[in-house]
Amino acid sequence: MISMPYTLDVIGLGLIGAVIGSFLNVVIHRVPVMIERDSLDIQEGGETAGERYDLALPPSACPHCGHRLRPWENIPVLSYLMLRGRCSACTAPIGWRYPVVEVAATATGPLLVAHFGLTEQALAATAFVWFAIAIAAIDLRHMLIPDMLSLPLLWLGLLVSTQSLFIAPATAIIGAAAGYLAFFIISRVGARCSGRVIMGAGDAKLLGAIGAWIGWSHLPQAAVIASVLGSVAGLALIFLGKQNRSHPIPFGPFLLIGGIAALLWGSALSMAFGFRN
Repeated sequence: MISMPYTLDVIGLGLIGAVIGSFLNVVIHRVPVMIERDSLDIQEGGETAGERYDLALPPSACPHCGHRLRPWENIPVLSYLMLRGRCSACTAPIGWRYPVVEVAATATGPLLVAHFGLTEQALAATAFVWFAIAIAAIDLRHMLIPDMLSLPLLWLGLLVSTQSLFIAPATAIIGAAAGYLAFFIISRVGARCSGRVIMGAGDAKLLGAIGAWIGWSHLPQAAVIASVLGSVAGLALIFLGKQNRSHPIPFGPFLLIGGIAALLWGSALSMAFGFRN
């Protein structure tokens, strides 16, 4: 029988996840804009004119009409339902990404507690998946994997390894180096052979970050899963006429799915794929 404290802890983790999901939507929307503004600053040799723009300011507003959201319009998931998916001021549709991200972040903690139990492993894996949600959403929309997300994910993985929650520190360090170098070399060789960019530097940094969490021995499993899913998705998009063969698709989301799978079921996947740990 499940105890009441355990149930309350899981519910609490889900509520925290809902708040995190709302923040992740801010990250997904603003980080690409922040990067673009920083790039303009460098090109123009000065500060970008206008008000402060970061993850804290300005307050959340409708991207269509600028209507600043009132507290009741900023409640994760519930606000979307109450507003029926539209801005209360201009009635412009609210993107489906917002409730999807919030629901995903809310469900992450309880699902990982169901897998790991109410442990430090579950909490660490929850943080990993929250990062993954933000990175995947940005890459899907902008073909961009920001360093300000992939590098903290790398360092967090190395810090988690000091407690040996998933792997030992040495395995995490080797995994980070192996993940980065493998994709860096593949992208360089592929670019020379094909005359075009195969994978961006962001993919290499992301696989390095994933390697810090799952270790070098589970990187092949993650790479195989990512390659299969990416190939299937690419072929499906081409078949549906939504993707040109000459244009790459964002690979970050598939790497992250492979990384999450390896984090949760690494040993089982090793046996299934015939890899030796």
